[in-house]
Amino acid sequence: MDNGKWAILRHSAKGFALAVNMLTILPFFKIHDFFKGINGYAVMFYPLVGALLGGILWLIYTLLLPFLPEAHLHIILFVLWVVLTGALHLDGLSDTIDGLFVPKERAEEVMKDPHAGGMGMIFSITFLIFKASTLWFLDAIYLLPVVLMLSRYNAVLAIYFFPYIRKEGMSTLAKQEFTKQQLIITSLFVLSLVTLTNSWLLFAFSLATLLLIKRFFIKRLGGFSGDIYGFLIEVTELLLLNLLLIGTAT
Repeated sequence: MDNGKWAILRHSAKGFALAVNMLTILPFFKIHDFFKGINGYAVMFYPLVGALLGGILWLIYTLLLPFLPEAHLHIILFVLWVVLTGALHLDGLSDTIDGLFVPKERAEEVMKDPHAGGMGMIFSITFLIFKASTLWFLDAIYLLPVVLMLSRYNAVLAIYFFPYIRKEGMSTLAKQEFTKQQLIITSLFVLSLVTLTNSWLLFAFSLATLLLIKRFFIKRLGGFSGDIYGFLIEVTELLLLNLLLIGTAT
């Protein structure tokens, strides 16, 4: 194997490790530096990391189902969902909501503030209650890998296609390094899992959610930021869970 292919494999491995480190608290890899050349690969693996997280939740559910009341097990899944992601996307949700309650000119400044604002906290708690309730009644636990994959695929699409409003940070590097070829590879993975699980309605609904959120934030702020990616992931997850709930109730 020539040096070029070895370099691609090394960058892919480091990109996967970086994606796991960024999107989860799983302690398998220790890459926290945004080395030049691996940030695009990290983005490419976002949907895979989402599918793996959903798979872990589904596996835990399957293993514990014979031993615990099902309703209690659903709440355990919800807690693990928050814990395994390190509440990263929830932080983005909270910061974004804070930014929506100030004038446009101050939104980015407020979103960068590490302290949680009152509106962000209130709406985040409400959001979590809504999400926990949805998961409580959800029967299609086996589709959690698809839900978590599609929500992170939305972030991938936003990174590639839509403007980024900040001039520094990991997301800036990711947008600069993420290539069309990497987008094609991750899209093929997503479409394969969607086809395997016959989740085309979820896929279409996920894309519709992305376009609505894109339209709102392009108009309000001119683009996306890392916090808005977190907002996008959380909102997509909640809407897809409710779509599944409606589907099983009808």
